[in-house]
Amino acid sequence: MIIPQCGNRLDRRQFDGMLFKVRHLIENFSCNFKEFKRIAMRSDKTDGSFAAMIYLVAAIINSR
Repeated sequence: MIIPQCGNRLDRRQFDGMLFKVRHLIENFSCNFKEFKRIAMRSDKTDGSFAAMIYLVAAIINSR
């Protein structure tokens, strides 16, 4: 299980904290893509140019 349950649940199940951290980082990183309108609207005509824009935006986000 990745997401922890509420604190008031009677039968608490185990969850992997490290996997939860990784999932959180990935979700935050993909949320940063929404800043770039071209990526959010998928306005590129070919798959290659869309992939290139994803790599470019990822590089810009990582350089911040």
